[in-house]
Amino acid sequence: MLNFLSSLVRKHRNTFKVLEVLRQCVQKWTLRLGARGSAFIGSLSFTNRTPVVASVFGLIMALGCTTMVQAQQPPLAGAVQNNGVRVNNTGRINSDLNVQVRDLCFVLGARDNQLVGYGIVSGLAGDGDKDPEYTLQAVANMLERFGLTLPPSALTSKNIAAVVLTADIPPFVRSGSRIDVHVAAMGDARSLHGAVLARTPLLGPDGTVYAVAQGPVAVGGFIGGIPGPGGASVQKNHPTSGQIVRGAVVEREIPVTFVKEKKLELIMRQPDFVNATAVADKINEFVMNDEELIDKVISPALARNGSTIQVKIPEDFTADPVRFLARIEQLSVTVNTPARVVLNERTGTIVATSRVAVSSCAVAHGNIIVNIAQGYDISQPQVPLAGGAPVLSPATDIVINEGEGMLTPFRSMPTVQDVAKSLNALGVTPRDMMAIFQAMKQAGALQAELILR
Repeated sequence: MLNFLSSLVRKHRNTFKVLEVLRQCVQKWTLRLGARGSAFIGSLSFTNRTPVVASVFGLIMALGCTTMVQAQQPPLAGAVQNNGVRVNNTGRINSDLNVQVRDLCFVLGARDNQLVGYGIVSGLAGDGDKDPEYTLQAVANMLERFGLTLPPSALTSKNIAAVVLTADIPPFVRSGSRIDVHVAAMGDARSLHGAVLARTPLLGPDGTVYAVAQGPVAVGGFIGGIPGPGGASVQKNHPTSGQIVRGAVVEREIPVTFVKEKKLELIMRQPDFVNATAVADKINEFVMNDEELIDKVISPALARNGSTIQVKIPEDFTADPVRFLARIEQLSVTVNTPARVVLNERTGTIVATSRVAVSSCAVAHGNIIVNIAQGYDISQPQVPLAGGAPVLSPATDIVINEGEGMLTPFRSMPTVQDVAKSLNALGVTPRDMMAIFQAMKQAGALQAELILR
C-alpha cells in the first residue's frame, strides 16, 4: 500500500507543486486581508506524501475561507457602488452631473428670432372688447381690404377683440413650415374662449413679414357666472390668453451663417469659466482620440472667455461642418454647478444647489436658535492588520433650539439643505428661512451667492 501511494505521489509531483504555489498565494492574500484563519491554511501541506484526498479537501477549505474573507472585506474608498453611484472617502455620494454639449451651449448664428403682430379675433359670444376706438378702427381697416367701407362709429365690438400675437421662429426653418403662436387680449375682453383669429402678419425686428397666423385659439382656462353686485363668478387660469398650435405659416426664411473661416463658436447658456474650459477640453480630447480623423488638429477648441468657445473645423469636415457639429454636441461634459441660493419673497420659494455650504455660526431668529459647529472624526480600519491608515473626515453638529430645548442634531458637513430640512421640521415659514439665510450671508457664514427676487 505504501509503495502504491509513493508511486502515486511521484506521478503527480507536478500537480502538488502547483497546489503548493496556490497555497502560498492564498496564505499571502489572507494575511494581506487580515484574516484570522491563516494558521489553519498554513497547516495544510501539499508536498511529499500527503494524501491526495486531504490535499484537495484542504484546498477547497482554503478557497472557502478566502471567499468568506472577501465577503467580509469593507468596500474600498472611491469604489463604484449602488448601480454606478460613486462614493467618496467621507461616505457622501459624488453626484457630478454629466450633460451633453448641446444642452450647455448653442451655436453662434443659429438662434431663434422673435415675431410680433396685431390682429382681431371674433366669435367671443358677448365677451369681447367694450367698443374701444383701436378695436373699431382695426375692424374698419380689415373690412376695407375686402371692399366694404364703413366708419368706425357704425361698428360694434361685443363679439370681437383686439389681440397681440407673439411667436419665436427657430433657425433653419424653411418657407412653408409652421410655428406656434401665442395670443393675448389687448383690450377689456373678458375671455377668448371660442375665438378665431383672422389672418394676421407677423413682423420681425426689421419690419419684414416672416410669417402669417390664422386659426382658432385654444384657451387653457375658463370664466363663468354672473359678474357684478350680487353675482358670483368662477375663473380658472387666465382665459384672456391662449395659443394656436402650428397656427403660423413661415413665408420668408431667415438666413443663418454659423461657420466663418472654417471656425464656429459655441456660446454657453450659463456663462461660467469652469464649464467653458471643460467643454473645450472635451472637444480637444474627442478630436485627438478620433481614429477616423486623418487631419489631427492640435487643440481645435479654445475657451475665449466664460461664454465663448471657438472651435476649428478639421479638414475632414470642411465640406460637411454639420456632421462635425452633430458629433461634438453629443459629447458629455461634467458640469460644475456653482453654489447659489435663490430666494423669491413674493412666492416664498427657496432654491439652493448641492454645493452650498454653511460655516460655523449661531443664528437666533425669534425663539429659534441654530448652532452650527464644525469638527473632525477619526475612523480606524475595521479589519486589523489590513495595512490601512486612520482617515480624518470632517463632521458637523447642527443643533436647533425652539422654546424648551427642541434639538435636531446632524452628523454631516453643514449644508443649506440640512439647515432647511431642520427648519422645515420645526414648522418655520419660508419668510423666516429667508431672513435666516440673509443673516447668514451678511455674517459671512453662507458660502454661496445669494440672489433675491
